Amino acid sequence: MHNSKTRWWVLGVMALSVLTIGLDTTVLNLALPVLASDLKASTSQLQWFANAYNLVLAAMLLPAGMLGDRYSRKKLLFLSLVMFGAASVACAYSTTSEALIISRAILGLGAALLMPLSLSLVPFLFSEGERPKAMNLWVMASALGLPLGPIIGGWLLEHYNWGTIFLINVPIILIALIALVVLLPESTAEKQKLKVDWRGIVTSSLGLAAITYGVTRSGDEGWGDGITLASVILGVLLLGVFIWLGRRTKHPLVDLKLFKRAGFTWGAGMATLVNFSLFGILFGLPLYLQIVQGFNAQAAGLRLLPLIGGVVVGSRLSGLLSARAGDKAVIALGFLIVAAGFGLGGMTEVSTGYGYTSVWVVCIGVGLSFVLPISMNAALGTLPEERAGVGSAVIMAMRQIGGTIGVAFLGSLLNSIYSSHVDVSSLPEATAEAIRHNVSSGAMTAGEMNSSSLLESVHEAFVSGLDAMLFVCGGIAIAGIVLTMLFWPRKVEVGNTSGVEQQKVFQ
Repeated sequence: MHNSKTRWWVLGVMALSVLTIGLDTTVLNLALPVLASDLKASTSQLQWFANAYNLVLAAMLLPAGMLGDRYSRKKLLFLSLVMFGAASVACAYSTTSEALIISRAILGLGAALLMPLSLSLVPFLFSEGERPKAMNLWVMASALGLPLGPIIGGWLLEHYNWGTIFLINVPIILIALIALVVLLPESTAEKQKLKVDWRGIVTSSLGLAAITYGVTRSGDEGWGDGITLASVILGVLLLGVFIWLGRRTKHPLVDLKLFKRAGFTWGAGMATLVNFSLFGILFGLPLYLQIVQGFNAQAAGLRLLPLIGGVVVGSRLSGLLSARAGDKAVIALGFLIVAAGFGLGGMTEVSTGYGYTSVWVVCIGVGLSFVLPISMNAALGTLPEERAGVGSAVIMAMRQIGGTIGVAFLGSLLNSIYSSHVDVSSLPEATAEAIRHNVSSGAMTAGEMNSSSLLESVHEAFVSGLDAMLFVCGGIAIAGIVLTMLFWPRKVEVGNTSGVEQQKVFQ
């Protein structure tokens, strides 16, 4: 590019745009009670407010990456931002549940285009030496959006209409559009006009959507539900067909040879593994802060700030440590810090104060920022220019599925332990079933019955489930240490395009 500072401005604006995707992933949960009342939404419709976004996002990631490799990234980024902004406005002013579901689906499509395309800019805007710092910024923005959702959303819902949780996207998107037009010149790199792999698009999109739907449904219906199992099995089979077809197609949607590069495979794998654990804390901790410690949604959201503080501090340290000790050592250390954080969290009791909670949350934030930027940078660094879009989409798809499975599996574990530990032996079956359903229902029922002993049982049962979930997350982090030490390559193979050649890509 003609100006080195311009590259950082472009990345900063793209990172800010990606932050809104994280916000939209978590902010909706806070608004569900208000939406149920204002839109007279049924339980099924409330579920589809989230599912419409998540399913379209999962299904369209790989085709979106392919489009970036075939056509102008600038034009497609412009389209994705317009789509995301327009859908945000449509969500904010929806007057029916059906309108909100459709708008959320379009929002998911905009996010599916925006995530891999913005990520694919990093390897070609920045040289190999600059890339870790650039990746730190992008990853930090994508990670910060998740805990910021409850913080900003809680404050907006306290003071304004629910539509404002979507309108906060609009000024950010407008800034991004202006920056994109002014700062990012059109790509002059030759694009390969390959034949579109329609069979790959259909099988991968349906497969990812089916798995996402089945895993999400398992959180409410359990793994014994027929539709849940059928959906997951169908998704796995479709992805199997996708891989089988990819081996027999001249120009497949995803070149499976990417996975022969150890840097790509293990970089994407480590990012997925840590994402799995991250979504566990984002699911369990807000419930603990609200139900057990008694904070409202906004106050609970603010108490997630130590996670952000840990990410910011860790991102400053990881680059320095990597230069001295190497990527492998820093990733292993990051998983060790994450495991220690979850281990401390697993010793939480009902009487534990917030000060103790903030310590282990900071640990997880620091460890997260050691693992994610380096692992994703290693995966991106192996990508050739002509596969940057779809390669980035593969990484994001793996992280998305990892996060979805993390929420479903860890949430099911927490809820099953809670329901088996809560003492409802002396209560009528209908009341007992309502209490066992989830901790929110249990606390509400105990409050209505004005029973301090029942509320204490609800709290103790939930903390038992939370501790078990956090220990499992710690075990996953320990597995990350072992896998890193055994399989992380000594030298990551670099793709055929780097920031040195950025003038060819973005002149």
